[in-house]
Amino acid sequence: MKTLKYILSTILIITLVWSCEEDAYGDTDFVNSITAPANISSAVSVTQDNTGLVTITPLGDGVATYTITPGDGSASTEGIIPGNRLEHVYEEGVYDATITAVGLNGLTTSITQNVVVSFKAPENLVVTIENDAAISKQVNVTATADYATSFAAYFGEPGKDDPVNFNIDEAISYQYTNAGTYTIRIVAMSAAIQTTEYVVEFEVTAILQPLESAPSPFSSQNDVISIFSDVYTDIADTDFFPNWGQSTVYTPFELNGDAMIQYSNLNYEGINIGSPVDATSMETLHIDIWSAEDLSIDIYPLPGGVAPEDERFVTKQLLANQWNSFDIPLTDFSDQGLPLENLMQFKFVGTPSGGLIFIDNLYFWKTASGPSPIEGTWMIAPENGAIAVGPAPDDLSWWFLGQFGDDVTTRACWIDDEYVFNGDGTFMNVLGADTWLEPWQGANPETCGTPIAPHDGTNPATWSSTDTTVTVTGLGAYLGIPKVHNSGEDGAPVGNTITYDYVLSDGGNTMELRIVGYGGTGGTETWYFKMIKKESSSPLEGTWKIAPENGAIAVGPAPDDLSWWFLGQFGDDVTTRACWIDDEYVFNGDGTFMNVLGADTWLEPWQGANPETCGTPIAPHDGTNPATWSSTDTTVTVSGLGAYLGIPKVHNSGEDGAPVGNTITYDYVLSDGGSTMELRIVGYGGTGGTETWYFKMVKQ
Repeated sequence: MKTLKYILSTILIITLVWSCEEDAYGDTDFVNSITAPANISSAVSVTQDNTGLVTITPLGDGVATYTITPGDGSASTEGIIPGNRLEHVYEEGVYDATITAVGLNGLTTSITQNVVVSFKAPENLVVTIENDAAISKQVNVTATADYATSFAAYFGEPGKDDPVNFNIDEAISYQYTNAGTYTIRIVAMSAAIQTTEYVVEFEVTAILQPLESAPSPFSSQNDVISIFSDVYTDIADTDFFPNWGQSTVYTPFELNGDAMIQYSNLNYEGINIGSPVDATSMETLHIDIWSAEDLSIDIYPLPGGVAPEDERFVTKQLLANQWNSFDIPLTDFSDQGLPLENLMQFKFVGTPSGGLIFIDNLYFWKTASGPSPIEGTWMIAPENGAIAVGPAPDDLSWWFLGQFGDDVTTRACWIDDEYVFNGDGTFMNVLGADTWLEPWQGANPETCGTPIAPHDGTNPATWSSTDTTVTVTGLGAYLGIPKVHNSGEDGAPVGNTITYDYVLSDGGNTMELRIVGYGGTGGTETWYFKMIKKESSSPLEGTWKIAPENGAIAVGPAPDDLSWWFLGQFGDDVTTRACWIDDEYVFNGDGTFMNVLGADTWLEPWQGANPETCGTPIAPHDGTNPATWSSTDTTVTVSGLGAYLGIPKVHNSGEDGAPVGNTITYDYVLSDGGSTMELRIVGYGGTGGTETWYFKMVKQ
């Protein structure tokens, strides 16, 4: 019998190798790459008739057969096929059974399973039932009892009478269809006929709010018309709860400082935009919606005075307990006849009515008129799973980085390769002295080594992108791995062009790439790469402060005449205004900018301080709003509500702290090896004059 078993196993191995289309990456022998069985467990049940008959059903992944050793001195039982079980009669007592799972290539994984056989009814039953903190309408149950072998949970939901069985020290979960109070019954079982029960009336609760913020947008303010978002400047005086006679309830909601719109008992709800929106220059409507239940929502952008029969909408399906992010092409509305040049309202209709939703990041946007979010230098994320391949986009099981060991270290020469998307449309593979080489390149075994042409980054290449794809063109140009392209794995793409699907996240700093159907036959086989954006190398990047010296801040009629006022003109301003001098201006490598003011800063009469003095920073110039920065060789621009350099009131067209588009541009010059920066705003009166504010800063 054993001989027959191993013959059958050998046939299975040969068949699997013959039929496998994708060898495990990095190995020529697929069978040798198979890992040991995983997730081994068992279900144990004891017949409640005082006979001591125990059934052990082994479970696991990647298992060919099981061997079970009962633990009472009896012989082991081999060759148990997955799905089968062992029945064994025990004397009364406590035993440690051993379950050994055997893989196709002979690798094994063993666990110990505690088996309690008692002809006493369970005693001291203790049950813990809790609502799950993250999953709506789900309860988690654990139970312990002396002499118990297993438990059965009856959750009391109408029409669902079958128990959920579980073992000692095992936690189980059950998700209800609806919140409410249910009779939950836990039955503790031993080998005795008599059982012990625990019955409780338990209130199952629904999670009625998001537990995390919606994904953060990363489009530029210049490419957005925002109705509601903490990230952008919204249209002023917008009414999120006009009196339209609806039964919906509006409640402002805030999660860790992130403001959201909350609509409960939703039948329909409207928004009156503070001023008319001309969306003809925009391309897409974005909205993030969190729902407490599965429902559909009709989304209507509306011009003023439109009759109900002329309203146009798009319907979206919402999945419960998660953010649903939608980017709706405006052509979906305009193709129905909706004019886009005078939008004044929104309307939302939920089906079924009475639902609860949260809305965030409602804005119109267009393709970036400035730099593409892909522009910059990217590298493979240094983490397991950052490179993977599998039979489908959501099944990357053939091979993944870290599957067989510390690939992040072993393949560091690959992880540190750079993929450079330049603003002028040129592309570069920057590989350094070595990269990862494979057998198809002559490296056997695969290893780190000198890059091999044409995949060595020496040939000219270009790149282009849409909202969902990025394309690199050029002899030897690639992303992630050189051999893979849209119709094969031989490093020779048609037209030296490869197109990848991509998704950005983390504010545009993480990019997930996929080539789906690289076999060229219309299949779903998929290579996957997760990349992170490398920090900028701009000399401005870092933290700056006003130089602690007289004259470091000044204003005058011309760039070379700063005589109207300067720091130290009337005394020891460096000390008196130390709360100003110690303010920090932080240019992050990811393009974000921060004013870090500490507990106090310098306040002036236009901010309500009379006389001017040190005091608590006043919004919006308190550093709490998100902001970005960009630079050329001679100018630096900060964008964001309340963002500034040097002094908050001054911008390119006034001294009222309210720059157009929340954007200020400064001229700058670096000196002292890049550690000193002199900034000027010339003509801040907005009349084309030469009046100038000046700030001298030092890098920290």
